[in-house]
Amino acid sequence: MNAPPSPAPRWDPHAYEARASFVTRLGEDALALLDPQPGERILDLGCGTGEHVAALAARGCLVEGIDADPAMIARARERYPTLTFRLARGEQFSVDQPLDAVFSNAALHWMTAPEAVARCVFAALRPGGRFVGELGARGNVAQLRAALEHALTKFGIPRSALPQPWYFPTPAEYATLLERVGFTVEVLLAFARPTPLAGEDGLVAWYRIFAVDYLRLVPPEQQAAVLARAEQLARPQCWIDGCWVADYSRLRFRARRPLTGLSPGTGPSAPEALPAPTAADRPA
Repeated sequence: MNAPPSPAPRWDPHAYEARASFVTRLGEDALALLDPQPGERILDLGCGTGEHVAALAARGCLVEGIDADPAMIARARERYPTLTFRLARGEQFSVDQPLDAVFSNAALHWMTAPEAVARCVFAALRPGGRFVGELGARGNVAQLRAALEHALTKFGIPRSALPQPWYFPTPAEYATLLERVGFTVEVLLAFARPTPLAGEDGLVAWYRIFAVDYLRLVPPEQQAAVLARAEQLARPQCWIDGCWVADYSRLRFRARRPLTGLSPGTGPSAPEALPAPTAADRPA
């Protein structure tokens, strides 16, 4: 049985679709690493509003999307009423039948009990099944985060009260975690991906979508002033050639549950190297 997710939505799905569509677009290379085949049973972990579930279904996969946010699941069901979506937490989910693959794009770093997530994924896969995804790496949005945190302290929020909403591991940390659970890590790529944020209000829009846990620390009537101060602090590093640019750092990986008879963690002594990120990984 799945533990019930928190009933309080963190996300505004309409704002997400309007101002963060780049998240889905930049997940295409992770989807290519998955290499989904018709008829495969695949779970999209942290499916959001369902775009990748729809893409996998269009390729003939038997796919289900799960997400812990009620508003995102409601929007996914509204957009794709013939597809299957379920409210569930990545740290505590189960499936009725073993899966060929679990896919996740830009969601794993929101799950701050990462070993529990990996164990759920491992249990959900058939022997030989694969876990493929992309998440934020150590240093992801460090400049954006520092600007907002400094702005909040200027409005009386002590640093001890600042949230820790994300899990951004180093490549070694994440590989070790996956191997400890029992996976064989086949591919692990770490790279910087400066990401343009459209519009002069692009940074404020990013904060309002992705930094809700921070903004909740101040009353609504103070949030605009906090964001204006964060903009001012971030501008020297993040306003580049007339555009806000988020300092994204990513991990992209493919891991596999060993076939029956192999010991957990057996496999290649080093993960396969990937080519350099394509143009889709770089700012336009």
